[in-house]
Amino acid sequence: MASASPALAGQGLHKRFAVKGAAEATRALDDVSLEIPAGTLAALVGPDGSGKTTLLRLAAGLMRADQGRLEVLGIDVAKDPQAVQDRISYMPQRFGLYEDLSVQENLDLYADLHGVDPETRRQRYARLMAMTDLGRFTARPAGKLSGGMKQKLGLACTLVRSPELLLLDEPTVGVDPLSRRELWEIVQQLVDEERLSVIVSTAYLDEAERCAQVFVMHGGQLIAQGEPAQLRDNAKGLCFVATARAGTAPRTLQARLLDASASIIDAVPQGGEVRFIRRPDADAAALDALLDGAAAEPVPARLEDGFMVLLRARQMSAAAAAAVPAPAQAPPAAVDAKEVVIEVKDLVRRFGDFTAVASTSFDVRRGEIFGLLGPNGAGKTTTFRMLCGLLPASSGFLQVAGMNLRTARAQARGRIGYVSQKFALYGNLTVTENLQFFGGAYGLRGQRLRERMQTVLQQFDLLGQAHATSGQLPGGFKQRLAMATGLLHEPEILFLDEPTSGTDPLARREFWRRITALAEAGVTVIITTHFMEEAEYCDRIVIQDAGRLLAIGTPQQVRVQAGSAPDGRLSMEEAFIGIVTQARDAAKGAP
Repeated sequence: MASASPALAGQGLHKRFAVKGAAEATRALDDVSLEIPAGTLAALVGPDGSGKTTLLRLAAGLMRADQGRLEVLGIDVAKDPQAVQDRISYMPQRFGLYEDLSVQENLDLYADLHGVDPETRRQRYARLMAMTDLGRFTARPAGKLSGGMKQKLGLACTLVRSPELLLLDEPTVGVDPLSRRELWEIVQQLVDEERLSVIVSTAYLDEAERCAQVFVMHGGQLIAQGEPAQLRDNAKGLCFVATARAGTAPRTLQARLLDASASIIDAVPQGGEVRFIRRPDADAAALDALLDGAAAEPVPARLEDGFMVLLRARQMSAAAAAAVPAPAQAPPAAVDAKEVVIEVKDLVRRFGDFTAVASTSFDVRRGEIFGLLGPNGAGKTTTFRMLCGLLPASSGFLQVAGMNLRTARAQARGRIGYVSQKFALYGNLTVTENLQFFGGAYGLRGQRLRERMQTVLQQFDLLGQAHATSGQLPGGFKQRLAMATGLLHEPEILFLDEPTSGTDPLARREFWRRITALAEAGVTVIITTHFMEEAEYCDRIVIQDAGRLLAIGTPQQVRVQAGSAPDGRLSMEEAFIGIVTQARDAAKGAP
């Protein structure tokens, strides 16, 4: 199926967007030139707002470049976008499934739109159902599928015809590790068997590592390109793993290293240890002092390491380098780390005959970071919504901030902050107007409201965006605004529902440095996430599936439950997949 022409060839591409409230137009693409051969699996990576989605939309013929030339499959997109659209398929970040229609009806609708004949449909449907394992669910409404199954159905709808080029814009955002692996197996199968050209934008650098070519974007510019091995070489000889001293949490060592920008490029918890990249010119004595007795050993560079070296090199301004904030509020006079602030006993939630959460019990202590993990459809979001007071329990005992949620849900909500998975603020209001509105809803008035607004604007580096329309902000800034809004009233407990979904590694580091500071100040944090590396920041985690609690404990205790890796270093993603797979296999074998 591969075309003789390149899958994509761009020369001198420029694209700008006017943003309401901003003095200058945003430069989405700034003199980008690249070529992707046919039959290639290529990745676009870069921070939020780097231009990845804009480039894909240009390639799909959905918008035109202000300057430059772009050819897709040898066709000038600006001159004949329909000819391009007839030969490609494009899956945007928010693919348009019709949730009231069944799986089969969605497939039929997209086949009708693309004029796929009956015989081709029969052959294509059979192949797609086998690849996605959706054949058992053809009669189920799309709205009742799990997040991972929805993404697989979106991909199937995109492929009801056989394209020559497939464009995927962050197809695994919000998808659990098991479903993410399955989606990539489907994509790889298409590349291997049909010689399909695929261009994918992704926030997961381990996904980009699967690709033949990787293009790194930043600020609308293409700053690096090549095979994964070439980009890994940027961090060659600079990567180490440190084992924290007994009694020191990995996130504490990570925060200390990350704050030392003169010696350290990057640091992240990994497998109970801390992986870090030292600067080539780092002073050995200063590095030893930072490690404070922690043993460190060299490890091979990953693509993410090379990526972080590139991005840190682009952080020239002091403001960008100072992404690490002060604690979001002054530490309390005394924090009792043993004080239980959330107590859950035999919690059950049913929807009709379906049990979403089955007899779950745990507690959370003050200042603890507590993670809820599980595959899409596992019951963790339902558990999360009950903890927040957004959904009543069917039975069981649930107490938050000393209040029983059966009798005092409204009072409890006044003592918690909440950041939803999807941007839930008012997109037509400015940053300042959103803060004013939600501050008033939390009971803040006058001077107190003005002080808190100024504080969170500074803490989340939003002063330069104060008058920008919220709905037009890049994803990373939307996340910061959501966090700022949730913390306006200085809550005791902060609930975060997949807050880093779709964000790049740089933004995730910045986000977790803030969360670590909050926990040190005595704020209790409950978080759901599909980034398994983020479980390493948690004091304890639970893993759920099919409404049942499968594991609870520190990250190290959960890794021990999952078993060991050949090299003795089991990643949290490997532990997660192992525990869920073991439980599902046991359930299948049960009488």
